Amino acid sequence: MDDELSKKFYRIGDVAELLNLPQPTIRFWEKEFSELRPRRNNGGTRMYTPNDIEQLRIIRFLIKDKGLTIAGAKEHLKRNRHNLELKHRTITRLKDIRRQLTDLLEALDKRQKQ
Repeated sequence: MDDELSKKFYRIGDVAELLNLPQPTIRFWEKEFSELRPRRNNGGTRMYTPNDIEQLRIIRFLIKDKGLTIAGAKEHLKRNRHNLELKHRTITRLKDIRRQLTDLLEALDKRQKQ
């Protein structure tokens, strides 16, 4: 996951595209979750680190995938951060493996049709 994040800092537009989230949602979550405090450059532009992006991924997982409310996500993070991070990494890794296997199957199908 962090392998794909090669830069030290990312702007909010890059993060929004990477996570498939609207920029206003990211800004709103910054106000709601104390874990999200991106740096700002001299011009006031938010600069997200790979760690900030990982925090956003976990919050997105809780709210979008698990269907928790903001309050529920906060409580879940407070009570179970380590297990949640491990579970999120595992699920993300499994999705990557599934995508790779699907790509391999498609490539094999194309090769057989030739």
